[in-house]
Amino acid sequence: MINIFKTSKSVALSIDDFFDKIDLGILNFKKGINSYIKGNIEEFDLNLNTLNFLEKDADSIKRKIENEFYLHSLMPNYASDILNLLESVDDIIDKSKDVINQFDVEKPHLPKEIINDYLELVNLSVKSVENVIPAARIFFTSPDQVKDKIQKVLFYHRETDVLSNNIKRKIFQELDTLKLSEKIHLRYFALHIEQISDASKIVAQKLSSLVIKIKM
Repeated sequence: MINIFKTSKSVALSIDDFFDKIDLGILNFKKGINSYIKGNIEEFDLNLNTLNFLEKDADSIKRKIENEFYLHSLMPNYASDILNLLESVDDIIDKSKDVINQFDVEKPHLPKEIINDYLELVNLSVKSVENVIPAARIFFTSPDQVKDKIQKVLFYHRETDVLSNNIKRKIFQELDTLKLSEKIHLRYFALHIEQISDASKIVAQKLSSLVIKIKM
């Protein structure tokens, strides 16, 4: 790993471990939100707790990587960009933790008319992450392959945006039995889920910039 930068093996392993935590985090996010929507609260609680632990682990590993970079002056030409990239990747699991905790605290009620829409919204938003993490991994070994993977991230980000807007439109224009406060509450949870794909898009953009930079 990280052949391009010829960095230390320990840092390479730490970065790989960091990405593993993000992968597991988004998996628990998806399973947790799906469990909540389907009414499986016991499974939701398990995924919630697991995600909270994974987020702490990811933060700890990220700090370790940062210390290694500064202590050993690794990759001086790219250090700030790479650490900034990892910070944006970490933001994905941070937002995932925040969203699942908001479900736990606010306990939104989803009418049956939009349950499938929310399940698909979670699926699309998570797919953007499931494509951006492999892109981030492969950047450290084969940056020329990053572009193709980033296209999928942007595709799923667009699809998430479209579906989120359709859900909001359905909530406000079709679900007449809901109070305005209930509609606003549901809209915010669509926005929260959408933020996961937004965070992935930011990572994709930074990856694109880094690929260009190392070729200069």
